[in-house]
Order: sequence, then structure tokens, then C-alpha cells
Amino acid sequence: MSTHQLAQLNIARLSAPLDSPQLIDFVVNLDRINALADTSPGFVWRLQTEEGDATGIDHFGADYIANLSVWESIDALHDYVYRSAHVEILRRKKEWFQKMPESHMVLWWVPAGHTPSIEEAGERLTLMREQGPGPQAFTFKKAFPPPGE
Repeated sequence: MSTHQLAQLNIARLSAPLDSPQLIDFVVNLDRINALADTSPGFVWRLQTEEGDATGIDHFGADYIANLSVWESIDALHDYVYRSAHVEILRRKKEWFQKMPESHMVLWWVPAGHTPSIEEAGERLTLMREQGPGPQAFTFKKAFPPPGE
């Protein structure tokens, strides 16, 4: 068993309010896609409110949503994002979200069992934006192994 797990943060700037007709398809699919994540191989944890999603958390601003989760490995997260029904939602992101001028996703290793806070995730995103990919904050395209490997 690995001593580290993969944390990921992905933020998106909404192109309209969550309760608008423009975002209805996104909102309707949230429970299904979150349930898919929860049951995917390698899934460990995701940030959510009592409603079961993280859309009510506005750490990055009122018009942003955040997805923060922990996975057993990069491969497990990659399979969920790009090889499951999640990809159909990913393909439609231009319908619901504004294009981000800077990095909106970051990966980093956490000790197994650690639950990252939204503040910690924001710090990793800032590090990624300021310094680019490195062992403390990286992307799928430029990934780094867990500490000690």
C-alpha cells in the first residue's frame, strides 16, 4: 500500500448562474457524475456539502465552482476523468464554463489518509500558476511521482 495518495483541484468559472437554463444540463448531471466518482476504482474522498456536491463552496469567488478530491493514484483519476462517462460532461464544458486565462487544475501528493482543505488546494493552485509544474504541484501532462519513489 502506498504511503501517498493523489489530491486534485479543478476550478471552473460559470458562464451563467447555476439555476439558469443555460446550466440545467450540468446541474442535472451532477449527482450522476459525483456518484460515478464515488464508486470508481481508486476513489478515496471528495469535497462536498450536505447537499452532496461542492457547488455551494465559493472559496474562489461566487461565480466559481471547485472540485477537490483524493485518489489512490494518477492512473485511477485519469481513468475516471477520461475513460468513464465523466468524459461526456468534460466535452461539454464550453457550454457551461468560461475559458480560464490561467491554470485551473492542479495535482499533488498527500500522505495517505490526509484530507486536503480548500485552502490547501488553493495554495497548490497558486504554486502551480506561479512556478509551473513541480513535485509540489503538477498536471497530468507533467506529473511527478509520490515522495520517496
